[in-house]
Amino acid sequence: MLNGTWHADLCIIGGGSAGLSIAAGAAQLGASVVLVEQDKMGGDCLNTGCIPSKALLAAAKQAQTLRTGAKFGISNVEPTVNFSAVMAHVNHVISQIAPHDSQERFESLGVKVIRGHAKFLDHKTVDADGIRVQAKRFVIATGSRPVIPQIMGLSEVPYFTNETIFENHELPEHLLIIGAGPIGMELSQAFRRLGSKVTVLDSSNPLKKEDPEVSKILIEALEAEGVEVLSDAKISFISRKNETFSLELQDGRILHGSHLLVAAGRQPSFENLELEQAQVATANGAILVDKRLRSKTNKRVFVAGDASGGPQYTHVAGYHAGVVIKNALFRLPSETNYEAVPRITYTDPELAHVGMAESQAKEFLKKNFRILKVGFCDNDRAVAEGRTEGILKVITNSTGRIYGASIVGQNAGELILPWSQAIEKKQNIKIFTQVIAAYPTRSEISKRAANEFFKPKLYSPKIQWIVRMLLGKK
Repeated sequence: MLNGTWHADLCIIGGGSAGLSIAAGAAQLGASVVLVEQDKMGGDCLNTGCIPSKALLAAAKQAQTLRTGAKFGISNVEPTVNFSAVMAHVNHVISQIAPHDSQERFESLGVKVIRGHAKFLDHKTVDADGIRVQAKRFVIATGSRPVIPQIMGLSEVPYFTNETIFENHELPEHLLIIGAGPIGMELSQAFRRLGSKVTVLDSSNPLKKEDPEVSKILIEALEAEGVEVLSDAKISFISRKNETFSLELQDGRILHGSHLLVAAGRQPSFENLELEQAQVATANGAILVDKRLRSKTNKRVFVAGDASGGPQYTHVAGYHAGVVIKNALFRLPSETNYEAVPRITYTDPELAHVGMAESQAKEFLKKNFRILKVGFCDNDRAVAEGRTEGILKVITNSTGRIYGASIVGQNAGELILPWSQAIEKKQNIKIFTQVIAAYPTRSEISKRAANEFFKPKLYSPKIQWIVRMLLGKK
C-alpha cells in the first residue's frame, strides 16, 4: 500500500465463477491480486444457480422414482414431500461447496479480498467502499442478473426469480413460470415432481435455442408428467388478488396460480461501476470486448464470465479464466472460440447440444451436410433401465467432419463430451468407429451413429461385389 492506495498486478471485480477462477490462477502463478465482491462469494452458480437448482432436481428425481417403480415389479408409491426439508437439503449442498469459494480460502492463496462495491475513478483506479486500488490490469467479472420483461402489472406483484426462489420454503400449489428456457424448464419439472401444479409460458417457442426435433422429445416428457407448457403465450396483464395471481393473455385466456416465477433469461450486470470513468465503452447492454476479452476502449480492462456478453455458462467462465490469464499475465494473444461450447438443460431426460444445429448447417454447409439420427430405443442399456426415450442427432459434412451434435435422453450431459472434443479438434466421425465402447452403456450410441455414416458405402453393391470376388463367388 502506497499513499493509502492498494497496488496490485490484477484487480478483479466480482467473486463469482469467472472472478474466482482468475484470482486463484493468478495468485498461484505469483501475481498480486485484489478481489472485490459486494455480495456472496461464489456468485450466482453457487448461491442461486447451478448448485441449488441441481440439488432441487436431485430431490425431485427421488420423489419421481417412488412413483414409477411398477414397470420393474415394484409398487408405485406417492411420496410425502416435506418441502422445508427439501430446501434444507439444497442449503446443505451449498454449504458443502461454499468453503471452496470462501474468502478464507482465497486469502490463504494470497488474494486480498475486499467486501464492498467497486466503481472506477479513472482508467487505472478503482474505489471499493473507500479503499483505492490501482492495478496493471482489471477484470470485470460481475456476472448477470435476471431479465424482467416489460409486462403491465408485473412490477406491482411479488414474484420469484432464480435468485430468490431458493429462499422459499413453501411448496407452491400452482406455480406459474414466465419463460420456457433452460431455467424455466428445469424448475418446472422439479416443482411438478415435488407436488406442485405447474404452468410454463413462453412468448415464442419453448427451448427456442434447441433443435425443434430434439426439444420436442423433452417437452413431451415434461407434459407426460403433468407440466403444462404453453407456447406463443403473450401476456398482456398480471394481477394478484387474495393470494391468487392472474395472467391475462393476449388471446383472451386467463391463467390463475398461487406463485409466480420469472425465468425470462439473464443479462450482463455491470451497473454502478461507473465504466465511463475508465473509458470502458458499452453498447446494447454489453461491454464492448475483443476476442481476447479486453475492453475495446481500455486495454487494461478485461471482461470475463456472464458480464462479457458471451455464452452464460459456468464452464465458459472457467474457459474465460484461462484466456484472461494468458493475455493479462503471460502476454499471449489467446482468443475466445465458442464453436465447441456445450450447453445442457438438466431436466430428466437431459438435453445437451454442442456445435451447429441443423438450421445452421443448412445455411453454412448448404447441401454439403448429412444428418445422422440414432434412438435410445435400440440401446440395450436404455432398454434394461426402461428409459428408451431420446435420440442422438449428429451434423457432419459429406466427408464426415463433425460440426454439431444434440442429445436428448438420460445422462445426455455426460454423453456430449466426446462430441465437444471432436468438434474442437475438427475431427472426422470415423474416430468413433475406431474405439471400443463398453457394453452395455449408453455411450455405445455414439459409435452406432458413426456406423450409420458409413453404412451406405460399406453395404453398397460395389463393396458386395468385391467381397463376392474375394470369396471366389460369381
